[in-house]
Amino acid sequence: MPNKPKTAKKVEIKENYSQEDLIFALDIGTRTVVGIVGFYENKYFKVIAAEVYEHRSRAMLDGQIHDINKVAEVVSEVKERLETALGLKLTKVAIAAAGRVLKTSQTKLEYEIEQGREITPDIVGSMEVDAIQNAQIQLDNELSAEEKVPFYCVGYSVVNYFLNGYTISSLIGHKGKKIGVEVLATFLPHVVVDSLYTVMEKVGLKVAGLTLEPIAAISVTIPKDLRLLNLVLVDIGAGTSDIAITKDGSVVAYGMVPIAGDEITEKIAQEFLVDFNAAEKIKISITSGVESIKYTDILGNKREVDNAQALEALQPAIEVLANSIADKILEFNQKAPNAVFLIGGGSQIPGLTSKIAGRLGINSDRVAVRGRDVIHNIKTKLRKLSGPESITPFGIAMMAHSTKGQDFLSVSVNGEKIQLLNSKKLTVADALILVGFNPNKLIGRTGKSLKFNYNGKPVLIKGEHGEAAEILVNEAPASLDTIINVGDNITVKAAVNGRDAVKQLREYIINPNGLKVSLNNDTLKLVPRAAVNGENRNPHTDINDGDDVTVKEIVTLGQFAAEFNLDPANNVLTVNGEQKEMDYCLAENDSISCTGIEKETQKLPDSAEESLALAGKAIENDLKDEGFVITVNGEKVKLNEGKQYIFVDVFSYIDFDLTSPKGNIILKLNGKVANFTDSIVPGDVIEIFWEKFKI
Repeated sequence: MPNKPKTAKKVEIKENYSQEDLIFALDIGTRTVVGIVGFYENKYFKVIAAEVYEHRSRAMLDGQIHDINKVAEVVSEVKERLETALGLKLTKVAIAAAGRVLKTSQTKLEYEIEQGREITPDIVGSMEVDAIQNAQIQLDNELSAEEKVPFYCVGYSVVNYFLNGYTISSLIGHKGKKIGVEVLATFLPHVVVDSLYTVMEKVGLKVAGLTLEPIAAISVTIPKDLRLLNLVLVDIGAGTSDIAITKDGSVVAYGMVPIAGDEITEKIAQEFLVDFNAAEKIKISITSGVESIKYTDILGNKREVDNAQALEALQPAIEVLANSIADKILEFNQKAPNAVFLIGGGSQIPGLTSKIAGRLGINSDRVAVRGRDVIHNIKTKLRKLSGPESITPFGIAMMAHSTKGQDFLSVSVNGEKIQLLNSKKLTVADALILVGFNPNKLIGRTGKSLKFNYNGKPVLIKGEHGEAAEILVNEAPASLDTIINVGDNITVKAAVNGRDAVKQLREYIINPNGLKVSLNNDTLKLVPRAAVNGENRNPHTDINDGDDVTVKEIVTLGQFAAEFNLDPANNVLTVNGEQKEMDYCLAENDSISCTGIEKETQKLPDSAEESLALAGKAIENDLKDEGFVITVNGEKVKLNEGKQYIFVDVFSYIDFDLTSPKGNIILKLNGKVANFTDSIVPGDVIEIFWEKFKI
């Protein structure tokens, strides 16, 4: 049966304070409820009253309220005794949610990213938001239907970043094809907070401050200037050992080991054949250093054992507890921390600190038990709370003072009012996680690129760049990392994705509808031929990724002459009665005339078909006898194979690397834009160069 507290003794208060100055803090544990009352004076917290009362039944399990009415009865008893001692009415209280009720989820997320795009903080932040939301979904899927409740994200840490599948310490500034992040996120069920508030309402108390027990404990055991270090706090209670990890000034991860002080008590009960209560007394005697321990076993035999002998019997159980705590720290922290602090009743077990240090691979002096003596800004004459079990209630009271009762931080996101648990420095990202903001709307994706072959050569058309989301806090530019305060108005204008690269065949055809011209009064239709993957297609056909595109088109007079074997060296070509250069671009209804220079030896047939045959033979004989000379990028080039050439043949005679594109390739024939399949004739002037991609 729990011990009923003795009648409260009225406190003789000599300090000068008002009732409004008093801070009432409650630590509602699995076995006991601890209440303290004090006030601040010259930066010191003076504790003037304290009460400890055990639960009459198992109304609390693992730090969570199961029977609201029974817990309310014990809280009411503690409150009334404190009121009697102080001679006043308590109306406000500071409370904390137990670390052991927190839920942890670890998840990995990977993104494809445009090759060549620099990774910015916004990209990484968006990915982290997405990963945390995935962690919450994963947690929800792991819970039973009864356990599925809303959660607050109270902290998260990045376990690893990944670039192209490899672990990397930071992604900022890098470029790659794939990025990833692995996060460890911790969530507090809304129901835990709701039940705490319900109990307080039942006993007539208004919640003036709410925090988490690990944060409250760290606030008084680890000074602010040390919180940038990687430190671990372990609260070893009765049934569980709760772990909190701090880094960069915040609590970033939480864990829980389902064994604690009771494990040692049960081992004592087995070794010395006593019931649980007797084993608890023996454990207290061992930890207090009593040299000889007397007890009566369940058979009625009076026994006596010295401290060293009793401690030796407990070594296997202590080893299990130490290893479990150390392994959980390594699991959540990924490495040994700078130091470990132990609090809670179970932390006083002899030899526990050295065993934890050994398992972590750090010096034994880097694992220490923290008691009330390390809290330098507390003053009290009370002896009721002095050991490591007093850390949390003192921390709850002092946190209530530092946060000014702002246990929840109210802000709005795009007009929606929300409340965040004020458990750490809160940022825009925390608010977006709570409202479930779609992280895909934070970063504007670049449109998909289009890769295809054009007349045998690779072409890359890049998609448009997207526009990142615009984040405003109180109408001022902000980012995901911007710290938010009570009443802030957060506005997020969704990102705009860039359009995918789109090209149609007609964009590679100068005259999509063809040209109607005449040759020696014979009407000809110069129709471009466009094919995709070997099949003829309409000029308005979209080009798809990976397509093989070929386009053949007659645009200039030179191309026309080459196509119909009308050698300018042996023929006079006129257009609409005027002699034109070979780079002249043909127009609709142009009238082309071709007359041979030596009429007595070469008569121009009336038929264009016969003309082509004769001209072709003449050119062929000429090529065999004299070769084929053109000008490429200012230099004379002789083609010697004795055939009719097209533009692409030139690359066999010049030093120009097509395998490593440095932009868009520009082809010019006699000063005009050319195609790879354009025919060339002796004397042609060709230019080939790279033009930078237009993005």
